[in-house]
Amino acid sequence: MERTSVRRLREEIRQSKPFQSASHAAALALIRTVDEVRRRASEMVDLSGISMEQYNVLRILRGSRGTPMPVLDIAARLLERNPGITRLLDKLETKGLVTRVRCTHDRRQVLCSITETGLALLKSLDKPAEQANQSLFAALSESEIYKLIDLLDRIRHPERPKESGT
Repeated sequence: MERTSVRRLREEIRQSKPFQSASHAAALALIRTVDEVRRRASEMVDLSGISMEQYNVLRILRGSRGTPMPVLDIAARLLERNPGITRLLDKLETKGLVTRVRCTHDRRQVLCSITETGLALLKSLDKPAEQANQSLFAALSESEIYKLIDLLDRIRHPERPKESGT
């Protein structure tokens, strides 16, 4: 007997045949979910004139609490791998949201900081972002949300031991 959620996924993507396996259905469900999360987040951020990737960079820089960050450190912390970090920073700098300077003791390294304008933009997005997050997960209890986080962690890092209580 097919699970209701698997049947709904097949209907959603208009697939008449059963999935090859549960893991195939899970991968497709995850891809559809990621697309939905991205779409909703983009709707919130796009109105501000920046992309989700630029928003991520600004949040990383705000988290550095005024300490300039090397470009490679920013790239390593991005939620989605993006080989175009220099292009992202170019666009943010053009908009006056970040500044870049060469490191004085290592001229190969470029240090980035968020500007006051960038901080103000993020502040204006904080409440809408939290509302979007609340809306996305409204159908789940807090314990279900933590279970989801644990399950996603196990998919990304199967070599890690399973946490107790999960």
